[in-house]
Amino acid sequence: MKRAYAFIILINLIYAVTAQSQDHTTMTIMSYNIRLDVAIDGENRWDNRKELFAGLIRFHNPIIVGLQEAQRHQLNYLVQALPEYQWIGIGREDGKDAGEIMAILYRKDAVELLRTSTFWCSPTPSSPGLGWDAACNRIVTWGKFRNVKNRQEFYLFNTHLDHLGVIARKESAHLLKDSIDAITENLPVVVTGDFNSHPADDPYHIITGTTSKRKLRDTFTISRQPHYGPKGTFNGFKLSEYKEQPIDYIFVSEGTAVLSHGTLTDSFHGRLPSDHFPVITTIVFDITD
Repeated sequence: MKRAYAFIILINLIYAVTAQSQDHTTMTIMSYNIRLDVAIDGENRWDNRKELFAGLIRFHNPIIVGLQEAQRHQLNYLVQALPEYQWIGIGREDGKDAGEIMAILYRKDAVELLRTSTFWCSPTPSSPGLGWDAACNRIVTWGKFRNVKNRQEFYLFNTHLDHLGVIARKESAHLLKDSIDAITENLPVVVTGDFNSHPADDPYHIITGTTSKRKLRDTFTISRQPHYGPKGTFNGFKLSEYKEQPIDYIFVSEGTAVLSHGTLTDSFHGRLPSDHFPVITTIVFDITD
């Protein structure tokens, strides 16, 4: 009798796992500030760490990476080193090649791109320009994707809020939420980015607030597995001196289950691939959590 009961339980477990694998496909998403290529970084310049950066992505194999501060030659190197990936995005200075790109790097075998666009974090979002009290032009790049396996469509938005402008960060967060409401229909949404904000700050509360149509949640706070790694995400190229509070996040819309969440501190002979740690999460869309 006990054997028969155990066999029934086993069959039910197998059925549950099989049913979930047929209906839902897990996706691993990463947010990573690549750190632009500048001479003042000395030994941490891009040429000295680009192989480490590409290697980290290759090993962890995320389906999509929201990259901040990326320059075109950095992105060209990544898709050469990682031919399974493609990227989208435009330069923030002229809407073409100039300046940093809030690029979305995606695995071509896993998702297909349906639409993409970029808007500026300013009162005139459709054209290049400085917003409010920001020190730099800031942009949001978004893509509408379809999962190759289960045909699930979803949106991913990637951004980098200003490091100095307090008003700009707050207004940019409002603009991001309003744009998500206007663009995404009722499809699942993922937001990646360097928000230059802590969880107690206004931009975080605007992003996770309940006043807009599409409610977003911090994947750190709803992960089914305990968070892995430090909470802080900025390291300044010093492994032992990272900040305690995060400024990089991945947010998801309601109806998305977050299976795991981590801040990765991979280093190579004491060298870090960037002055930020990557944030990584594994999610499943359209599932009751």
